Amino acid sequence: MKEINLNANIKMPMLGLGTFRNNDESVVINTVLTALKIGYRNIDTAKAYNNEEYIGRALKMSGLPRKSIFITTKIKIHPNEKMVRELIEDSLTKLQTSYLDLVLIHWPSHDYDLNYQTYSILEEYYNKGIIKAIGVSNFSIHHLANLISRAKIKPQINQVELHPGLNQIPLQKYLNENNIALQSYGPFMKGNVFSGNYFDVLNEIANNHLATIAQIVIAWGLNRNIVMIPMSTNPINLETNFKAKDINLSKEEIEKINKLNVAKRVYSDPDNNSIYLYEGR
Repeated sequence: MKEINLNANIKMPMLGLGTFRNNDESVVINTVLTALKIGYRNIDTAKAYNNEEYIGRALKMSGLPRKSIFITTKIKIHPNEKMVRELIEDSLTKLQTSYLDLVLIHWPSHDYDLNYQTYSILEEYYNKGIIKAIGVSNFSIHHLANLISRAKIKPQINQVELHPGLNQIPLQKYLNENNIALQSYGPFMKGNVFSGNYFDVLNEIANNHLATIAQIVIAWGLNRNIVMIPMSTNPINLETNFKAKDINLSKEEIEKINKLNVAKRVYSDPDNNSIYLYEGR
């Protein structure tokens, strides 16, 4: 599995399992165990997903060494520093681990001071070695610019909505300039990639590679050096998604997909999402 070097010299598998909207105990456990058996070693969760405890059980049941699995969780912004520490400690307990590979701030606040206040607690745990890498999620360039100007430890990754309808090329350029990795969630646009003009373009490329549309979307991200965490609970889809790591697209094919961009969001806009403050996606 290809890995990406985060700027803390932490290696992260570039293809992982997303677990958003999956909080049924048996489904979560079976999905994680199946994914690990297939070869996934990157598991993404969040406090807001209400599934950390089940993921922790599955990781223990797998019998795999803890160091072989990269675990990401996300915490909400909170004005109470004690509460932020409690959120981190709760994740450690539920995931049954003494350390976390990566912790992200789930959504930015419009209050830059509050963003850094929460982030500073991540820096504290990073310095203790309890969190191996720290970053953010759903941060726009202006959120990042302010945070970088204050942070003692630069964010190592930004996880954002990214798919053919929202290719995030300007954001990726900014992140590259600042040595910050990019990670995608929602690569299938809630199913929109399987219809309309998206389908026509992606299906043509898929036929050239004897692949599925889902595989092409994942490969498009990986070929752009973006960490991908597609979601699925279907064992067949888990396996086919994982095989996308072996697909190499041409520059022309990548550009064709890039041109599908219409700056269309299917999830919340980070600049207009007060509903998520203290809650998270």
